[in-house]
Amino acid sequence: MTFVHPRGLCESTDVGEGTRVWAFAHVLEGAKIGRDCNICDGAFVENQVVLGDNVTVKNNVLVFNGVTCENDVFLGPNVVFTNDMRPRSHQKLGSDQLLSTRVCEGATLGAGVVVVCGTTIGRNSFVGAGSVVTRDVPAHAFIVGNPGVQKGWVCRCAARLDSDLKCPECGTQHRLGPDGLDYT
Repeated sequence: MTFVHPRGLCESTDVGEGTRVWAFAHVLEGAKIGRDCNICDGAFVENQVVLGDNVTVKNNVLVFNGVTCENDVFLGPNVVFTNDMRPRSHQKLGSDQLLSTRVCEGATLGAGVVVVCGTTIGRNSFVGAGSVVTRDVPAHAFIVGNPGVQKGWVCRCAARLDSDLKCPECGTQHRLGPDGLDYT
């Protein structure tokens, strides 16, 4: 069963079982929301957004057309996505003119992250609070700053990896692949 708080607004009919939409959140008609998502107070999800299963959208997150978040993505409070590289009020672009953004499975975006459109944020990557993503993020990368730069690697469990690419928390060994890190 889907739960919509009495002060939340969910106009989409494509919402998965177990998803919760909290007070003052607004999900527009046409948005595709997976199972067991949590869309917190004040979040806004536009009509051409796709959220996979078990996506957490914390308070005041703005998810605009062209954004796809795969399964198990975490969007911290006040994350903002863009979808137009050259916005002008007098230019009304159609959705086919906007740049898309993909947040891959298991990625985390910390509080206040800004994601510039046209980027892909890799699987199990971690973007630190307040960072600005201006280019693609490799799988398992740890990104911080404005503009965001890579400062290391993280495991699926979110622990920083040591120089041997082994997780000090869960013991998983990783190896460098063409799209970032993979498990060995």
